[in-house]
Amino acid sequence: MNEDKIDDANDSKGEDRYTVPALARGLQLLMSFNRDERELTGAELSRRLDLPRASVFRMLQTLEQAGFVERMGDGASYKLGLSVLRLGFEYLASMELTEHGRPVIEHLRDLCGYSAHVVVRDNSEVVFVAKAAGRSAMFHSIQVGARLPAHATVLGRLLLSDLDIQGLQHLYPEEPLPAYTTRTPTTLAQLKGLIDEDRARGYAVSQGGFEIGISTIAAPVFNDRSEVVACVSITVPAQRVQEGELDELISQVRNAATQLTERLSHTPHRGQWMNNPSGKKTL
Repeated sequence: MNEDKIDDANDSKGEDRYTVPALARGLQLLMSFNRDERELTGAELSRRLDLPRASVFRMLQTLEQAGFVERMGDGASYKLGLSVLRLGFEYLASMELTEHGRPVIEHLRDLCGYSAHVVVRDNSEVVFVAKAAGRSAMFHSIQVGARLPAHATVLGRLLLSDLDIQGLQHLYPEEPLPAYTTRTPTTLAQLKGLIDEDRARGYAVSQGGFEIGISTIAAPVFNDRSEVVACVSITVPAQRVQEGELDELISQVRNAATQLTERLSHTPHRGQWMNNPSGKKTL
């Protein structure tokens, strides 16, 4: 074994020394729940985690006492508890992005009258992290924490814009991509083409890629390394977007995204998104 391998092995052992296996298993258990599998039994969790049922039962008992899981009526199934939600909201409240984003989207909402949002990307999903509700009750159902498929939304396409084709292939290893309307891209080539178009424009307007009858206008937010970290968006009933109104709404959304970019980077005039032929962003 050469010196490099010895150093790597020593580093690995050093890291393992500070790992708490029981805590790691408990976190894995919590991560087993998702929007498609909201209820799981101890037996199912035992199989997935490859752990003895007795160990899983003890973990569930501990998590239940702390409020992180709740037992369902039949006694065999569990779901996530309110303590998980509380942690999520505390995390959102502590994020610099939401702290700076709230006054920005509230001002945007006051200007246009429509619901305004700050969204980020979590792997292949878009997550709403801040919201300013508009006058229309139609979109009050979109709550903080809501998730949408990134490839099927203009929000997601803007948030995916830093990825090259290899990055997209890693994120979406299988084709076709799920289709939600006839306008949803189902291949990586189609998705990359739409991403590049939105990137070149510096903003995006929905074309019914996820839900017909709703228009979304979005613009990217950058950090101090010129990376896309979020989007500012508004949601409008499609039939209410008049031709003359659209340009004004786009301008308002882009200005809001610029304001949030400046707040995050603490540097003025970073919101103009331009691209050179090599695909690198210039601000």
